[in-house]
This record gives sequence, structure tokens and C-alpha cells, in this order.
Amino acid sequence: MRFTNKVAVITAAANGIGRAAAQIMVREGATVIAVDNHQGRLDEAVPALRKAAGEGPGKGGPGRVEGKLVDAQDAAEVDRLVADVARDHGRIDILVNAVGGSTVIANPQATTEQLAFADWQKLIAFNLDGTFLFTHAVIPVMKRQRGGKIVNLASIAGRGLSRNSSSAYAAAKGGIIAFTRKLAYELGPEGINVNAIAPSVTLTERIRPHWQKRSQASQAEEIERTPLRRVAEAVDQANVICFLASSDADFVTGLTIDVTGGV
Repeated sequence: MRFTNKVAVITAAANGIGRAAAQIMVREGATVIAVDNHQGRLDEAVPALRKAAGEGPGKGGPGRVEGKLVDAQDAAEVDRLVADVARDHGRIDILVNAVGGSTVIANPQATTEQLAFADWQKLIAFNLDGTFLFTHAVIPVMKRQRGGKIVNLASIAGRGLSRNSSSAYAAAKGGIIAFTRKLAYELGPEGINVNAIAPSVTLTERIRPHWQKRSQASQAEEIERTPLRRVAEAVDQANVICFLASSDADFVTGLTIDVTGGV
């Protein structure tokens, strides 16, 4: 039970990698504040997470889940949510910044020549702003309690290793890697660990339809270049997030772990 009595704020927690991380943490004792910007997704995810954890009337499951509707790109909403959690629970031990992705524009594989400036701005903002705003809001809380774990979501695109994403997405995720490293230097003396993961293709609810549209030859090529000979599921990424958020990683900071099956 690595997360007993820990309070974890997880963004984009209603599906994908964020939800997979929430499920592991709540099963292992955390109070998870599941943040998403879509009420319908939260209405489906929160009861499912509670059921998976055994939470419910008379059950007294290992952890608890609270769903919160928040726009991660709205500074006022983010600040209010963090203040409410700190007041109600007395602390925030873990922040997982899972908001991000490449599919918020019509052509996620656009070349730089094809990219409109508006799409560049949208991808940069979507992948960087929420991570900054939530991190900015939780730092004073974690400094007061002299500790905390922040885990960000980068991508192998930020390493220049993705063949199927735009330069805007690569730039944004490279920014996450650099932000993680710099923040670790700033916050290390405060007892706060800051790390990230860099996933390869991961079959979340959002990515699976794009994967299924790829030709069999393209899918086979992706699998062939992966030493473990498969593409990732959300739980593969969540397992590493939870390691970095746990006491097992108390002496790990400033690191971005590539979770790619060996790509």
C-alpha cells in the first residue's frame, strides 16, 4: 500500500493514462482528486474508480476518489481547486500532470510547412499551460509540508523520436522535459521530487482510433521497431508514474523515463 494516507491530484484523470494512474493509486490507499474538464467523462470514471478500489457504503475501501471539473488552462479554476484540496485535506502529496496530447488539432501528423500558426499555438498551450498552472499552484503547499512528488507527462516526441507527430507537439513535449529538469533543481532543496515519463504510442481511448486507422503495414512497422514487440497500454505508463510518485523513488529527481518498450 504505497499511497496510504497520501493525497494525489491527477489531471486528465477521467480516461487514458491519468485514469490508469488514478486506479493504481486509489487501490493502494490514496485519496485521489480526479480532475477533468468534461463532466460526462467524470460521471463515468469516478464511480468506476471507486468500484475498482472497493470504495462505497459500508465497504471502507483502501482509497477514496473525488471528481473535480476544472479547466487546466484556466488559472483561476486551477488555483481555486488546489486551495480547496489543501484546505479540505490538509496537504497535497502528489501531483500528476497528465493533460496533453497531439490530437487537439485536425492533423496531428502535420509537417512544419503544413502547420498553421493557430495549430502551433494550440498544441503548445494544451501541452504546457496546464502543467505550469497546476505545478505553480501546488508548489507553496508542498513547500509548507516540506515534501511532495510531481510527475509530468512528456513524450518520445520530445526526444525527436516520433515519426507520426508534428514539430509543435515535439517542441511542447521537449518543453516538458526541460521544465521537469529545471524544476527539480529549484525544488530539490525543499524535499520535492520532480520527474516525468516519455511514452511512445499508447493505446488510450483517444489514441486507439488513430492507431486503428493506420494501415496494417504501418502498425507492423511500429511494432517491429519496438524491441518488446507491442505498443503500450495506459497501464504501462501508469505503472512508471506510480513508481515515481511513491517512496520507492525518494532519491530520483529531474529524470524523464522513456516508457517505450525499448524504442
